[in-house]
Amino acid sequence: MPVDSSSRYAKVGTIEVELPDGSRRTLGVPRVVPRPPTRGVYAVKAGDRIDLLAFAATGDSTKWWILADANHWADATRLERAGETVELPDV
Repeated sequence: MPVDSSSRYAKVGTIEVELPDGSRRTLGVPRVVPRPPTRGVYAVKAGDRIDLLAFAATGDSTKWWILADANHWADATRLERAGETVELPDV
């Protein structure tokens, strides 16, 4: 499936990966993102949601991935866990 030209993935290259059964699959090149500058931290409280944190930090609830980029965790749902300290990107 082609990527929409307005997507942030539009210019990402592809790689071929061999699967265990010998077939090949085309995947997007893994994204390596430099950590953006931060403007502070936020202590997550019970009931916080990624989309609401993104709105508070960036003004756009769909940009939760900016928070994920600023907090290099493999599991973005940690942004919702009470007690976590989330770095707020300077956007």
